[in-house]
Amino acid sequence: MLKVVGTLGRWMERRDVSPGELGSAAFVEFIDDCRYRGMRRVPSIRSLDPLLGFLRGEGVVGDLPSPSSPMEMLLADYRVWLVTDRGLSETTIIRYEKLARRFLEQHGGDGGIDVASLDGKRIVAFLIQESERLSVGGAKGRVAELRSLLKFLYLRGWTPRLLTTVVPPVAGWHDTGIPKSITATEVQSLLDHCDRTDPIGIRDYAILILVARLGLRSIEVSRLELGDIDWRGGQIVLRGKASREDGMPLPAEVGEALSAYLSQARPATPLRPVFLACNAPIRGIRPDLVGDVTRRACDRAGLARVGAHRLRHSLATEMLRRGVTLTDISQVLRHRDLATTAIYAKVDSTTLRTIALPWPEAQR
Repeated sequence: MLKVVGTLGRWMERRDVSPGELGSAAFVEFIDDCRYRGMRRVPSIRSLDPLLGFLRGEGVVGDLPSPSSPMEMLLADYRVWLVTDRGLSETTIIRYEKLARRFLEQHGGDGGIDVASLDGKRIVAFLIQESERLSVGGAKGRVAELRSLLKFLYLRGWTPRLLTTVVPPVAGWHDTGIPKSITATEVQSLLDHCDRTDPIGIRDYAILILVARLGLRSIEVSRLELGDIDWRGGQIVLRGKASREDGMPLPAEVGEALSAYLSQARPATPLRPVFLACNAPIRGIRPDLVGDVTRRACDRAGLARVGAHRLRHSLATEMLRRGVTLTDISQVLRHRDLATTAIYAKVDSTTLRTIALPWPEAQR
């Protein structure tokens, strides 16, 4: 924490930010700067909460002001809607709020809000203005943020009609690459090189087997709680993106790894998260720890470093190689849209070659 505070202090000096100006918005800018500078361990909003609480207790940073103007009241309502209805994370909410504030400031006057007369021309003009300094990916993010705000304004009665359809999509090719994966032998090597006589090794093995055998996302591993495991029914409940809950069968191999961790390596604590940090203070793991566990396993196995999501790709690729349909793979990976799973069709070169046979050039 002292290391992070030191980095934050140097950032504040460069940007001329006073301690009283610290808050969620300033922290987001600081985290973005850390990513831009290539820091290996980028702090999160949650990791900076203790610092913000301390500063408030010392009177350096005031308590959050109550909304006073109509715009602030609308933004506060928008934030509640993002949390309760959309289930977005804190960093995403802050990003959505920042765009909403810029948009509303352009359509307000004397502290009021004038969005009832919005039309497509004004919305597109704002989007073009925002996109001038952004990459294609950043522009796509602005489109999603603006559509979210317009939907909220319609649901709350601020606009007479739904205006999300007037926001144009950003041109760009989707899924142009082939999903990268490692072989089933390499995945097994990662599992075999976990020291299952050591508490940390037992925990890491349980984390890796959840990702490798069930295709869990890092955030689903970190959110897994004790009550989510139904030992008698042989299934687990996963809490993923946008507060979704999905049930998954619990294979014997995965269940044995979880049982070994809970009975042999997990600290005795009333905390509910399944996976806990091994260093004090004892707390639930963050999602980025799953990636650290995967990279350490690669080092032990003598393999090139890969992230945790690569194991998810590897599971899908291996299932496809064994003849599992894309529909079934989509259910295992818990994709909302089958089009998301369709990217793995490019991995099946044998089928693609068969489809291409009628073309003379392909035959030749």
